[in-house]
Amino acid sequence: MALSTLYCRALSGVSAPSVTVEIHLGTGLPSFSLVGLLETSVKEAKERVRSAIINSNFKFPNNKRITVNLAPANLPKEGGRFDLAIALGILIASDQINGSEIDQFECFAELALSGDLRAVDGIIPCALATKAIQRALIVCPENQHEGALTGARTYVAKNLAEVCAFLQKVTTLPLAEKQNPPIVSNQADMSDVLGQEQAKRVLEIAAAGGHNLLLIGPPGTGKSMLAERFMTLLPPLAEKHALETAAIYSVCGKRRADWYQAPFRSPHHSASSVALVGGGGKPKPGEISLSHRGVLFLDELPEFPRAVLDSLRQPLETNEVTISRAANQITFPANFTLIGAMNPSPCGHISGDLCRSTPDQILRYLGRLSGPFIDRFALSIMVPLLPKGMLAQSQIGMKKNTESSLAIKKRVEYARNLQMQRQKKFNHALSTKEITSFCQLSIEDAQFLEDAIYKMGLSIRAWHSFLKVARTIADLSGSQTVQRAHLMESLSYRAMDRLLRSVANN
Repeated sequence: MALSTLYCRALSGVSAPSVTVEIHLGTGLPSFSLVGLLETSVKEAKERVRSAIINSNFKFPNNKRITVNLAPANLPKEGGRFDLAIALGILIASDQINGSEIDQFECFAELALSGDLRAVDGIIPCALATKAIQRALIVCPENQHEGALTGARTYVAKNLAEVCAFLQKVTTLPLAEKQNPPIVSNQADMSDVLGQEQAKRVLEIAAAGGHNLLLIGPPGTGKSMLAERFMTLLPPLAEKHALETAAIYSVCGKRRADWYQAPFRSPHHSASSVALVGGGGKPKPGEISLSHRGVLFLDELPEFPRAVLDSLRQPLETNEVTISRAANQITFPANFTLIGAMNPSPCGHISGDLCRSTPDQILRYLGRLSGPFIDRFALSIMVPLLPKGMLAQSQIGMKKNTESSLAIKKRVEYARNLQMQRQKKFNHALSTKEITSFCQLSIEDAQFLEDAIYKMGLSIRAWHSFLKVARTIADLSGSQTVQRAHLMESLSYRAMDRLLRSVANN
């Protein structure tokens, strides 16, 4: 009778709960049983492990009753991530290799029939949890950079035989080294956008404070181009935030070239609510979680189903999404900046000879967006057609491009540093009490803002939104207090409200 114990981890959202792999070789009728609330992919490990052991020049104990228990029994387990631990456990229990130091390691790899190690998803959450309890990882070469990113001690092996030789102290395994992010060349720049100075100013404010932004304008005015260049205004992610984002992508089996660059996601308007918010039979992160600490760009906003857009309202407030199933609940982070782009009418134009839509058609078109969803945009502006002559002047070099993304980015970083020193968070995330503390107004300015909100027919959420935006404008100007000029500028960025009123009045 022989027993061995190894350690691995399952996945539950973006966390990695510990799994104890117990292998017992007993007498009786020969069999190979796996227990512990396993899905089919885990049960199929029997055939992979058997072939891998034999093809690695070890003896599979066919004459034994093999029982593999993955504890705890109430934790669902899926995938081939337990293959390596099961194979090593069988070899240790059958006294073919020495397992005296196996409790210092956690093993994560699927086994090929030849004994080679294959990549698995979710290495970053596993590495973070393993590092916290001072164990080392053993992974395949495809997963080594994810393990190294966390700073965990990560050993790299190509096949089962190499792992066994390492445990026997016959050879050593190389340690994974952290990769430097690639140097990005020919990056898009804000100076590529001709004109649209107000839009660039609003992008600067949105980047500095993390505010949601809605761009409205006729086709071809540069809305998508502006949104894509928004990323050039954002500083690199801090180490903690980069790991948060990397863990989400790791769970989905996705790889990003630069973990420290804020993510930018732009799903098509045919995306379902599950694709956008997350879910499925085996809950996976959606686009809002994949854009965590970055930007979610929704182009052609009214073309998205209304129910899909309304499903974003709660995550925009809580910065997370909880997916409930009968067995359990899984929470994914979703702290993102939402940028939307849309035409003002079905034909693309709101007035003039090019407008072919009636007021009723425009109202029905704008009615695809619910009022509470529109209320989540702290900033909204019109992106107009360029004035006549600007294109010709730019073509012959008479009109110089505007300031670069780098110049704007420096002001964004300055404002963000002020916010972190003052309140340890960006302005968009201020609570009601924090708004009262950090966005104080004089009696005259408070009355001015209240009168403006009353005339515009806006909600209390809009009051808080105006104050947050005004606080960001003050930070960009270096002001310690919110002044009347900052309030007036924040009030000017409500193009959607003005559009709805003008169409309704017609």
